[in-house]
Amino acid sequence: MGSVVALHAHPDDEALWSGGTLALLAAAGHRVVIVVATDGHMGNGSDPEARVRLDELRASAAELGVARVEYLGYADSGHGPLFYPDPDDRQRFARADLDEAAGKLAGLLRAEKASVLISYDARGGYGHRDHVRVHEVGARAADLAGGIRTVEATLPRETVERLVRIGRLGALFRPARPAQRPRPFRLRRQAAAAEEPAPPMFTPRREIAYRVDVRRYARQKRASLAAHASQLAGPRAPARLRRYVTRLPVPLFALLGGREYFNDPSATPAASFLDVFTDAD
Repeated sequence: MGSVVALHAHPDDEALWSGGTLALLAAAGHRVVIVVATDGHMGNGSDPEARVRLDELRASAAELGVARVEYLGYADSGHGPLFYPDPDDRQRFARADLDEAAGKLAGLLRAEKASVLISYDARGGYGHRDHVRVHEVGARAADLAGGIRTVEATLPRETVERLVRIGRLGALFRPARPAQRPRPFRLRRQAAAAEEPAPPMFTPRREIAYRVDVRRYARQKRASLAAHASQLAGPRAPARLRRYVTRLPVPLFALLGGREYFNDPSATPAASFLDVFTDAD
């Protein structure tokens, strides 16, 4: 069986985007390799936080049965309107020269004799600049390495849009201290925002090529996510949500995270997701 290489933007993306699928492929006998573009840290590579994130990635990979983890050496580019300058000792991934970054990945693909590359959809999911760059670098590297078959991790756009609307509406009813209570015009503005359509994200459901049932690997996926302890700490909403999710009983976790989704940019999609890997060998 050929190797499968999964390119991800940051440590923990492997668990969120494709953790169950990587566990499934490893259990099926494939050699699975994770390549992470950044260490998830926006500062210098010598900072302790950067090393912690990579150590967590290795622990996560072990939970999934991944054989090898490689880091391309870039800094996190951040998400939002501000695009910060590069740190002192390295470049942000979104600023990396396309052919340079793709050349690094192509070398790994050739060394691994990879038959399939897992990347991200063209929008980078929700538009994080590092996720968009993963798509661009992955597509270029696959060409440089001789036309390796690629599948792109994604989610159904309609599901994500519903969750975004629910989250916006929920913010209207979140208790606040008296000094923080918004004035009426702010409430009206927030209510209007809750009804605004989300910017195009991920992939329309009808365009998704493969829906992968990973419920059998829910325990591994949950453990993989929990391995990123630094992302579970603190009072912010994303950390609180991750703590909650990783404490769910396995059957409930499987219900929530038991499907993973992939696009197929090739002209001839396979009959099923696993056929992608059989056909490519």
